[in-house]
Amino acid sequence: MGFFHAMCNSDARLDTKTVIVTGSNAGIGKCTVEDFYKRGARVIMACRNRSKAEKSRDDIIQNCHDAGKNLGEIAIVELDLTSFRSIKECAKKLAAEEQRINILVNNAGIMFNPEGRTEDGYELQFGTNYLGHYLFTLLLLPKLIESAPARILNVSSFVHMLHWGRLTLDDLNWKKRRYNPTQSYYQSKVCNILFTKELARRLKDANIEGVTVYSLHPGIINTELTQHFDSAYFSGFRWLFSNIGGLFFKSATQGAQTTIHCAVDENAGKENGLYYAECAPKKPSWQANNMEDAKSLWDISWKMVDLPDDYNIFRGAEDVQT
Repeated sequence: MGFFHAMCNSDARLDTKTVIVTGSNAGIGKCTVEDFYKRGARVIMACRNRSKAEKSRDDIIQNCHDAGKNLGEIAIVELDLTSFRSIKECAKKLAAEEQRINILVNNAGIMFNPEGRTEDGYELQFGTNYLGHYLFTLLLLPKLIESAPARILNVSSFVHMLHWGRLTLDDLNWKKRRYNPTQSYYQSKVCNILFTKELARRLKDANIEGVTVYSLHPGIINTELTQHFDSAYFSGFRWLFSNIGGLFFKSATQGAQTTIHCAVDENAGKENGLYYAECAPKKPSWQANNMEDAKSLWDISWKMVDLPDDYNIFRGAEDVQT
């Protein structure tokens, strides 16, 4: 358990609010769901593995058995961020069936994975951590605007600062370079922040009010994301990380605090496009502050996810082919 961590001090309720949390069957995502559930929200766990999500939902409900009568509800939808087909099907279902979507937490992620490809041919960490969430957010944005006030949270990491130089915009998909699992992960986290900044800019330019977007660093947490540490660094690194460094790392509950703060704090709701850590705005790396790269990344990503040229992110379309 970490010795130094900020806590979300807001007691704001989320009654009548609907929240989506991706990758929420474990770790900080699960803790985030539990907090929102206690605040009275309808929380939708968007997860790839339904059986794991169902078990986590049952755990949360059991944990909150004595928490009082003002609890919310928890639903589950299947979402595989490595598949554009799955993302489109999930977004279409949510937009059609939910009366409102007030908070979207793009929490799901993988770390330091061996080289792999998504269903649509994109490098696995870039595709899962960033590109899948980019598409999912744009497809749900009209519903979020309709439900305003609404917030979008993109979980990044302070390790984005370890990325070597500017984004390699002509090789985001790691086809020209030798694959590097750590730099691929760092790249995806830079992309999360640049996406946040560019989306905030576009919302402002379109005079869209009541929708705010943030990126954040949750803290260093020893979760199942560390499973590939030995292959990314050296044999035994995961053990050292867990047993030596773990004395200073956060629990999952502590790690969820900045996400919760950005979702419920009144002052955070007045801001847009900021990067948070320890429940407060922080300055990201210069790479993640480059608005020229933010626009270029957006344009490249648009082509990658193959949205129609006339798709309006603020109003949507009658149908996006799945």
